[in-house]
Amino acid sequence: MTEPLPLVLIVEDDASMRRFLKSALTAHQYRVVDASTAAEALALAQSHNPEVVLLDLGLPDGDGIDVTRQLRG
Repeated sequence: MTEPLPLVLIVEDDASMRRFLKSALTAHQYRVVDASTAAEALALAQSHNPEVVLLDLGLPDGDGIDVTRQLRG
């Protein structure tokens, strides 16, 4: 039995880029959750505990660097 691939959290406010990344990752059997805001990303990270985060640095409700600091905290 093989273990599931890592869970990836995509944080991107551009809907078309978010769909592209999600499609590409799921095509390679990665598990994916996605967010379009910093607040949504932090909530999903808390509830899903992803192994990988693909993070846009410019989000409509916050800075990606601040999100990184909060995720590490």
